[in-house]
Amino acid sequence: MSKHPFRSFYPAIIALLLIQPIVSFGQNNHTEGSVQSSSDSLSLSSIINRIVESHPSVKQAQEVIATAEAKIALVKSANLPEVNATGSYTRIGPVPSITIPGMGSFTMAPNNNYNLALNYNQAVYDFGKTDKSVAIESENQNLSKQQLEQVKQKLSLLASNSYFSLAYLQEALKIKDEQIRTLKEHLSFVEKKKLTGTATEYEIVSTQVRISNAENQKYDLEASRKIQYAVLNALLGQPDETPIIVQNETNLKLSLPNDQDLISSALNQRDEMKIVHEKGALAQLQYQSAKSQNNPVVSTFVSAGTKNGYVPDLNTLKLNYVAGVGIRIPIYDGARVKNNLLLINSSIQINNLEQEITKRNISSEVVEKQTTLLTSLKKIDHYELQLKQAEKALSLAVVSYKAGALTNLDLLDANTAVSESRLLLLKSKIDYAVGIYNLKAAIGERLYSAK
Repeated sequence: MSKHPFRSFYPAIIALLLIQPIVSFGQNNHTEGSVQSSSDSLSLSSIINRIVESHPSVKQAQEVIATAEAKIALVKSANLPEVNATGSYTRIGPVPSITIPGMGSFTMAPNNNYNLALNYNQAVYDFGKTDKSVAIESENQNLSKQQLEQVKQKLSLLASNSYFSLAYLQEALKIKDEQIRTLKEHLSFVEKKKLTGTATEYEIVSTQVRISNAENQKYDLEASRKIQYAVLNALLGQPDETPIIVQNETNLKLSLPNDQDLISSALNQRDEMKIVHEKGALAQLQYQSAKSQNNPVVSTFVSAGTKNGYVPDLNTLKLNYVAGVGIRIPIYDGARVKNNLLLINSSIQINNLEQEITKRNISSEVVEKQTTLLTSLKKIDHYELQLKQAEKALSLAVVSYKAGALTNLDLLDANTAVSESRLLLLKSKIDYAVGIYNLKAAIGERLYSAK
């Protein structure tokens, strides 16, 4: 009788250990929704909404809009009346007087002079100067609003890239943990086999090397996850090392129109194009405003109050008023308006060139993002097939190992191929999800919920 009655079961036991990750993978996929929908996991939309509501860059852009609103009100005040009160006391000496023979001396002013008045001044008409200035500040406000949308879009894109990187690292660590656990179980198994003389030192060392490599890969994944924690937490305004669990949102689909339609949409929707258009409109308004700087200004003024110094009772305070209309007509400004028009015209030409540059950059970016997305989609199909082939190869390896046609290291190779195929498939799905958001951003589709 054999000294080791269970030796004949070794192949079946090790095959069971190596085949389990495949079973676990199927179970993980089945229960993944319940795990990821737990209360401590975050969806991409919730993260983006939190960022666009609270990020300092957003608040800064909102404050710029508020500043523009204040500037509009300030410019409008140029045609509003100005009312002020003035008061003065003046003592003079000697006071002016005249002497008329036969009639005596007459004082022309009191020693103590008092003057209290309420003054009203208003520009009545400035031939469109103020209206043009208001139009400029209104356009500045529109530009600030568009820049706010651009800030939100950029933050949303940053958040989506970090989010899917974290989603990949979460799942990759699970796969790597399964691989390490299987290798350690196998190491324990071959160590026991060595005691019975049915395994070699080479098998043990080879398995230890595989474990070491897998653990090093896990360390890299953990370091990358820590970096993504810092990136996403910085966007959310949380402590850098706050753990974040994200939901698996890789099952995305996107129907793609042809390249020209995408480019056309991008040129109509991208914030960069809208901003350059706003800058062009602003430059035109500035040009018109500069031309009106030498327009006349008609104004009116009224002053009413009380003062003394009126004959014959020089020391008695009397009600008085003064009213009038004035006009200011610039005649020579040292060519300031002319030079200002030259500067603004140059700005208009620069903006036209910037518009053309922006068009070209957007067009090439759209093509790049679409090509990358289509490549990722092809990779998904490829790696799905590769995973099926790896799983089938592992099943055949198990059968061959039971028949004694393969070594346990060959079986481990087949198991490692399954783990690597799972990682590659996961990476391709993540790349595809990231590609969808990158393409949406490239064509100007909003990644955040507009309110």
